[in-house]
Amino acid sequence: MISQTDLCVTTRSGESALLVTKTPILDTGDVASKRTQILEYFHHTFTLYESLFECLASDEAFYARANRLRYPLIFYYGHTAVFFINKLNAANWIDTRIDPQLESSLAVGVDEMSWDDLNEEHFQWPTPSQVKAYRDKTREAVDRFIRQCDFDLPIDWNSPMWIVLMGIEHERIHLETSSVLIRELPVELVLDHPVWGNVCLQSGVAPENRMIPVSGGKVELGKAKSNPLYGWDVEYGYSCVKVKSFAASQYLVSNQEFREFMDAGGYQDSQYWTAEGKQWLEFSQATHPAYWVSNADEYRYRSMLKVDDMPWNWPVEINYLEAKAFCNWKSKVTNRCIRMPTEAEWFQLRNGLETDQPSWDRAPGNINLEYEMSCCPVDRHEFHDGFYDIIGNVWQWTETPIDGYDGYEVHPAYDDFSTPTFDGRHNLFKGGSWISTGNEATKDARYAFRRHFFQCAGLRYVEAEPLPDIELNVYETDQMISKYLDAHYGKPNLGVNNFPVTCIEHIRPFVKVRQTRRALDIGCASGRASFELATIFDHVDAVDFSVRLIEAPANLQKSGRQRYVVCDEGELSLYREIRLDDMVGYEDIQDRVTFMQGDACNLQEKFDDYDLVFAGNLLERLYDPRRFLELIKGRIRKDGLLVLSSTYTWQEAYTPRDKWLGGFKAATGENYHTLQGITELLTPQFRMLGEPADIPFVIRETARKYQHSISELSIWEKVA
Repeated sequence: MISQTDLCVTTRSGESALLVTKTPILDTGDVASKRTQILEYFHHTFTLYESLFECLASDEAFYARANRLRYPLIFYYGHTAVFFINKLNAANWIDTRIDPQLESSLAVGVDEMSWDDLNEEHFQWPTPSQVKAYRDKTREAVDRFIRQCDFDLPIDWNSPMWIVLMGIEHERIHLETSSVLIRELPVELVLDHPVWGNVCLQSGVAPENRMIPVSGGKVELGKAKSNPLYGWDVEYGYSCVKVKSFAASQYLVSNQEFREFMDAGGYQDSQYWTAEGKQWLEFSQATHPAYWVSNADEYRYRSMLKVDDMPWNWPVEINYLEAKAFCNWKSKVTNRCIRMPTEAEWFQLRNGLETDQPSWDRAPGNINLEYEMSCCPVDRHEFHDGFYDIIGNVWQWTETPIDGYDGYEVHPAYDDFSTPTFDGRHNLFKGGSWISTGNEATKDARYAFRRHFFQCAGLRYVEAEPLPDIELNVYETDQMISKYLDAHYGKPNLGVNNFPVTCIEHIRPFVKVRQTRRALDIGCASGRASFELATIFDHVDAVDFSVRLIEAPANLQKSGRQRYVVCDEGELSLYREIRLDDMVGYEDIQDRVTFMQGDACNLQEKFDDYDLVFAGNLLERLYDPRRFLELIKGRIRKDGLLVLSSTYTWQEAYTPRDKWLGGFKAATGENYHTLQGITELLTPQFRMLGEPADIPFVIRETARKYQHSISELSIWEKVA
């Protein structure tokens, strides 16, 4: 076993860096020593990353599509460098550029897309020498910034050094992902390397896996902003999960154990595969793991730089879909409930290990480049209670789709790092791999990939209760819906108070104590007025014609929070979250509101017997407002209230001209206003209470574009 602790990697251009490094602790020492430490960490990272690309045999390898769902390696060679400059500019710590063209073309990677969404677009890529020249200039610029910037301890995410660390840890992520792409290149396009070619030489027969009991308990997830290590936004916040006792496999699943699944026809038997897994199988035509090389009835093993005899006692490296199929097969043959662990269950295993990077003297597992440049036998690194590889060797897929903890916030300099993955299609894996360094090698690291994606990832399985369907709080990205959510729940725009809240506050004095049984919010949109009415009425029916519109408030009601994305400028977006707990007076009202789809002009009979009906900015969106008013009159109890607000902005796109309640009256040859038309339709059954009120509202379109309107609100009492 070779220790790498003091080994240096030296690039062809002469830069040298230690192979094994530790992520800095951000609240210790003094400013001068911390500046020196971060400067060394930066150069070590920059050099280590460049050394990886020395494994490419020619310029051709930089442009070969190792994976057709990913960019060629020339992109990733430059991407991590432009990231430093782009983020320092985005955070307003610098205002200079090195090469605007490269800083644009190499800025945005891919979220490995859907497995069948092939990107065949042609790109004009720079040459390797052009990228290297850019990297050299970036190294100088970041070196200068680290030496000159003013910062205090502890370093937090408002510090200029936080952005430097963001660039460093981002490059360490790509150290791993780029190594995977190199591994996927044809072997003739890669070269052996004095460091990266130092693979494990131990292999043999895999040990028989067995299940070991694990006690349940309360697992607290997430970390505080005061944590002394750099973290990505998705690591912060809090979640408390009660984990029931379960059993877990002693070892990671080895190549040998996975071969049993293959020999049983696992890739051909559709009963083991999820619907997504079947689609991926049809697309990929996979019959074995991606890094197995098939030769007749034999299999060999592709490491990053060469093909060797199959190390049967190394962990299998597969995607989530394959891991899920294996667990389903294992469940059938054992007649037990076998699955992957959840994030919390993995932490219950991990909590038996007290040390963490950067505190350990030597890694307790095959991680942080502290051993060879490859996987190793699954029975080499024992942890506690008989378990092996709790961390390291390969990442371990979990059953948990990634989501933010309570209190999650995006970092303004990198607002799309995590939120695009909160879609139910990205699963967490835990524990790190042999090439996981920096933040990736820490306990609180949270990384997730699409389920068809390949990484240095395998699995440990557990025997545990079946999991319920997981409910996600996905960001609403439909801009129309997001505009409603922001107008109803966001901060006031241009100093104008919240429109639904103002309307209901205006209504309150007119509601009699005995008339607080039932209310209807018709055309409820995002539901803010519905929740406000629930602070007055025992029950509120919230109805809108658009199912898509009411999905968001219904989710808010169910989960207590709803996320959405609003446009900032151009393609830049802001990520926001609504929480019912943050709204004063909303305690214990969720059960009073029922969201339903309905047509205001053709309401079902069940929508009846209301003490109040509120139609906020609805009339001008109806195809027959006259019909609505005639219908709604019969759905209100005597002494009940009908509240109408409208801008009276009639448009033929919504309402045929002959249905408008205001305009030119041909019969008399006179102009008339909408309020006159409403009055004619409602009297004598209703009388207006007081005078109409003008209530302004603002719809935010972008950071610098708003719609400012004034709605007229009138309150009508049913007298007959």
